[in-house]
Amino acid sequence: MQKSYKLENLCCAHCAANMEHAIKKINGVQSAAVVFMTQKLILEADEENFPAVLEEVKKAIRKVEPDCKIIEP
Repeated sequence: MQKSYKLENLCCAHCAANMEHAIKKINGVQSAAVVFMTQKLILEADEENFPAVLEEVKKAIRKVEPDCKIIEP
């Protein structure tokens, strides 16, 4: 399952790259892309584990950029 999320308060491309690298290491993540220019996260993970994976992704994002938030639809 693939979903796209808007990121709020993403400060720079370097932070975006660090977030992407950290997210890709999370168990259950099949692919991830953090696009600084559009301020978006594109996340692909198993459907049954998606909520748990998303929580781990939020933690990884906060470690890199504490003010950055995922805006869920």
